[in-house]
Amino acid sequence: MSDEASISANGRTRGPSSVRYLLPLAVFLGVAVFLGIGLTLDPREVPSPLIGKPVPEFSLPPVQGRTLGLASEHLEGEVSLVNVFASWCTACRDEHPLWMQIYQENVVPVHGLNYKDRPQDAADWLGALGDPYTRTGADINGRVAIDWGVYGVPETFVVDQDGRIAYKHIGAITVSALEQTILPLIRDLREKSTP
Repeated sequence: MSDEASISANGRTRGPSSVRYLLPLAVFLGVAVFLGIGLTLDPREVPSPLIGKPVPEFSLPPVQGRTLGLASEHLEGEVSLVNVFASWCTACRDEHPLWMQIYQENVVPVHGLNYKDRPQDAADWLGALGDPYTRTGADINGRVAIDWGVYGVPETFVVDQDGRIAYKHIGAITVSALEQTILPLIRDLREKSTP
């Protein structure tokens, strides 16, 4: 090969040094594609490894001013919902009217798991907005929520009559989520439990 063959059109020589410029570009493009795909995914559809498994063993005292705490044993015998909420959570405030409607219409028992809240703040919040919960456990240090695989508040779990987690909804519930997913699942679970 002659010396002229290794010279590019702009007069520079080509060789192994051009590869070192392409490698960072290839890595950058790979990361950009990976992140781009991640941005198209719905974070509310993160699968929970607890689906189909018994609720974690726990026992929480009631929220200040309430008499009924929440424990794993309370989540057996009937289909129910567990809503993870906090007084400092804006999205929890947004979904709260739907919980009140479910409570008033006696659709399904809803239990509250109050996450990392100051006792007085949780009591004041439920006092001001209404208390739709059959039982409400105060998870002050957040340990129980971690066992449930909670990413943040609000989150809602459908629990079947055997005390197994059947579904996890991440974020505030909406009328659409209730009508299209949560309530039909509750009906199906109730039908399966009827002999």
